[in-house]
Amino acid sequence: MEYGFKRSSLIAIISLVLGLLSLSLSAQTGPYPNRPIKIIIPFPPGNTTDIMTRLIAPKLQERLGQPIVVENRVGGSGTIGMDFVAKSKPDGYTLVASQGGNMVVLPHTSKNIPYNPIADFTPIALSTYNYQVIVANNQAPFKTFAQMVEWAKANPGQLTVASNGEGGFPHLVFEHLAKTAGIPFTHVPYKGSAQISTDLIGGQVLASVDGVSGPAPHIRSGAIRLLAISNKSRVAEWPNTPTVSETIAGWTSNGWFAYSGPVGMPKDVVRKLNVEINRAMNSPEVVEQLKSYGLEVVSESPEYFDRVLRDDYARYGKLVKDINYVPH
Repeated sequence: MEYGFKRSSLIAIISLVLGLLSLSLSAQTGPYPNRPIKIIIPFPPGNTTDIMTRLIAPKLQERLGQPIVVENRVGGSGTIGMDFVAKSKPDGYTLVASQGGNMVVLPHTSKNIPYNPIADFTPIALSTYNYQVIVANNQAPFKTFAQMVEWAKANPGQLTVASNGEGGFPHLVFEHLAKTAGIPFTHVPYKGSAQISTDLIGGQVLASVDGVSGPAPHIRSGAIRLLAISNKSRVAEWPNTPTVSETIAGWTSNGWFAYSGPVGMPKDVVRKLNVEINRAMNSPEVVEQLKSYGLEVVSESPEYFDRVLRDDYARYGKLVKDINYVPH
């Protein structure tokens, strides 16, 4: 009798444990998503990816029914956050707000990129296109982009141009422009747009090249001067600002922002995220606000993003060689 009681108790305990494990496993493998989703921003607060993601996070949370946690993981011109996601579990719960700079430029301009943008990530959604802006300190010895070019040529090496990191997209953009137009300059790398604007206003650097969202508030307030944009045509937000191509014929440059996950994500999860990210990005209030930052919303498939990623990776690899850039 004593043995029978113990045996039945053991069977009951085992059944209970198995039941709990089954419930736990069911919770983990139930319909996606069933727990919080983390979106890594590989840049400081105030960067375009940060602004964009915090705009759509509440809408994603409402549609997906789970908390959207936005986390800044800063460093290495965005590579630290990118590498963190590349090494994460490909279950759809860790994503990254990626961009052309750390996906198709840095792998060609840096010797120590710990990830492969093609092999280590799952393309989810290309969210926006943007253009670069060239801005200057109000006390700079030039008032227009054309004057900046002439001043730089007359004062070799004295034009200091800030960007968000050595070998990053804005830096490469200006390197290409400088080679095209014969502009001598000294590059000053920073960790983020906020620091660039602070030092630009304070006079520590004469000019900077950056995505429009970071410096936009300071341009509007008059704290810094907008000289030119890299877009192929003038934009409604800055109708009186010339394009670079109005001075340097034929020269344009546009970037993009997107959402990616670790390689190997389930296709149904990728599709669901693509649909909901596109839906959030196309909310009228989001479109309007992003437009004020010079961003054009894109609504395309994961396959479209994959093609853009591969094409740009090849194109910027060729550009790096063409301008004789030496990886650091």
